[in-house]
Amino acid sequence: MNIFQDWPEPIVRVQSLSESNLGAIPNRYVKPLSQRPNITPHNKHNPQTTTIPIIDLGRLYTDDLTLQAKTLDEISKACREWGFFQVVNHGMSPQLMDQAKATWREFFNLPMELKNMHANSPKTYEGYGSRLGVEKGAILDWSDYYYLHYQPSSLKDYTKWPSLPLHCREILEDYCKEMVKLCENLMKILSKNLGLQEDRLQNAFGGKEESGGCLRVNYYPKCPQPELTLGISPHSDPGGLTILLPDEQVASLQVRGSDDAWITVEPAPHAFIVNMGDQIQMLSNSIYKSVEHRVIVNPETERLSLAFFYNPKGNVPIEPLKELVTVDSPALYSSTTYDRYRQFIRTQGLRSKCHIDELKSSR
Repeated sequence: MNIFQDWPEPIVRVQSLSESNLGAIPNRYVKPLSQRPNITPHNKHNPQTTTIPIIDLGRLYTDDLTLQAKTLDEISKACREWGFFQVVNHGMSPQLMDQAKATWREFFNLPMELKNMHANSPKTYEGYGSRLGVEKGAILDWSDYYYLHYQPSSLKDYTKWPSLPLHCREILEDYCKEMVKLCENLMKILSKNLGLQEDRLQNAFGGKEESGGCLRVNYYPKCPQPELTLGISPHSDPGGLTILLPDEQVASLQVRGSDDAWITVEPAPHAFIVNMGDQIQMLSNSIYKSVEHRVIVNPETERLSLAFFYNPKGNVPIEPLKELVTVDSPALYSSTTYDRYRQFIRTQGLRSKCHIDELKSSR
């Protein structure tokens, strides 16, 4: 596991930088020219937005078989072509979604000394953080975050969860419990759409009890020069499935389209954004795509989003499922484990899709 005990440099909270009313961002946050977002200083608002597929999960539980089949087909197409889709009628109450966001806003508005009681280290990343990767002198992202484990139970440690605001742990518990239900449900749907037994992907993750579930809450403070930096650098998610509760007020998630252009996603009200991670791309032998995405920042509004990651057990072998490997479609990836894969991210930070590309099989 991770050998790094501490960060290579003193940690600076991006929120503190933003609140100091600086006119220019420090060089540590200025991206190379090729990675900067397409925002001009005179027009610092979001570029044109688009709506990725919005799928009504409630239609899967009607008596209308034609509607069920159509909905499954829409999900299949989204997984193959976009790697992203939004879901409504997903089972979580709008009240709990709003409560979870409000709770985390309260946390990030706490005095810095209270937040820093939960400061994290690269050993586990759990707690309050401001960077990924341990490369000294790396160009950093314009964001702070809070990361915690929910399952398996062996990794769940309430002392690593925030203790303030009051009742936040109960709200987080309820939120994460509903997230796991949604992920398990989606795993069945993805398996069926691959022509597999509905528990096949879940079993490949190590089973329900051993699959990983963790939450990363992203906080993007206001930025005086959004054209020079990013909230999160381009990457595909290293895990299995990601369920994002976005900030509905400001569109900022950008997905790399098939023509390599960056598309800004317009969130639907009380919808979750679902995307495939690298582990699902490997298991499906690239039938499902994990697509690069990034986050732009805003000069006038801070933002907050909740990303729930559903991942394989750390030590189970991950490789293309044998049912999906044929003479015409040979295995595209060599075997790895999620623990090994995660080490890339923890040491090097986010680097487009180079982690999964390194596992492409030479066979």
